[in-house]
Amino acid sequence: MLEARLSEAAILKRLIDAIKELVTDANFECNEEGLNLQAMDNSHVALVTVNMQASGFKKYRCDRPMPLGVNMNSLTKVLKCAKDDDVCILKAADDADVLSLTYEARNTDRIAEYEMKLMDIDSDTLGIPDTEYDARVTMPSGEFARIVRDLSQLGESVRIEVSKEGVRFISDGEAANGNILLKQTDAPQRSGSSSKKKAKAESDDEEEAQATDEEEQEEEEDEDGEKKVKVKKEKAKKEKVKKEDGDVEMNGDEDEEDADYQQKEDEDEGEEEQDEEEESSSKKRKKPAKNGKPAKKAKKVKEENEDDDGPVGVSIEMNQHVTLTFSLKYLLNFSKSTTLSKKVVLMMSNDVPLLVSYDFGNGFIRYYLAPKIGDD
Repeated sequence: MLEARLSEAAILKRLIDAIKELVTDANFECNEEGLNLQAMDNSHVALVTVNMQASGFKKYRCDRPMPLGVNMNSLTKVLKCAKDDDVCILKAADDADVLSLTYEARNTDRIAEYEMKLMDIDSDTLGIPDTEYDARVTMPSGEFARIVRDLSQLGESVRIEVSKEGVRFISDGEAANGNILLKQTDAPQRSGSSSKKKAKAESDDEEEAQATDEEEQEEEEDEDGEKKVKVKKEKAKKEKVKKEDGDVEMNGDEDEEDADYQQKEDEDEGEEEQDEEEESSSKKRKKPAKNGKPAKKAKKVKEENEDDDGPVGVSIEMNQHVTLTFSLKYLLNFSKSTTLSKKVVLMMSNDVPLLVSYDFGNGFIRYYLAPKIGDD
């Protein structure tokens, strides 16, 4: 019995979308280690292998090795019924002719169950020999997809050259030619990013120091203001005492004395209100400074995440100069795996099939493409 539980259906949907136009029918070989698929296209020019390790599933159980023969178009239709974030459960009994797919929604109690008929497919598993390639190119998968898409507008084939200068993609069409060169940028990007991080850290430290200085100045100003207010209050009290002593000897009106007292009390109350307003305004000024510090930390976190999840640089490892020509039609199909990984690895040797590899989570998808020979 097979029971495999994927945390997100999007992984399986992207895998099938990437190979459905290259392969029509194929066997998923299930065993204790996971799911494996190997199939060739109808013209026997390209080979695709898919590996999904058991550790990549939320729950995985396979009692004995068993093949699951599926039609890619039918499986694509069933997978379209699932949302990307749905939990996908694959079930198949021993010697069963039906594959059960269950989709569990995360935010609701919705559970959808589908059954797809399995096929008996006679396919021989090819032994892929371990090959030591003369050139290895690691580059952003989006850049590879763009190059292949652009050059396919000009011609039917592309010549890939790996040299000390970099990796060059050349397409010669009837009406126009294209030539794209990518130089190695992996090492400089890392050093540049580290220096940028240092500079950003220093600037952040300076801004924090300025903020603390401004807070200290505001506190000093507040203390000076409180001292001035105290002095004013003491002067006002002394003036009250003097006037009261003078009023005993003078026979003035009591109404004038009451008016003087009210004016002084109003002034004292006004000064106290001003003091309260100054204190509240100083607190308001301090709040943005305090709230500003976490904002700076958030910026740092975002920048670090952007560096980690940012575009992959071009890395080239070469033992000797390699030049091979391939069909752009197949490379276009390979580039559909861009949704699975941000980087792609091209492995090349003269007179040896090209290896295009995408790694995703606990699995990979690899394509092998035979080179064109002569004018073919």
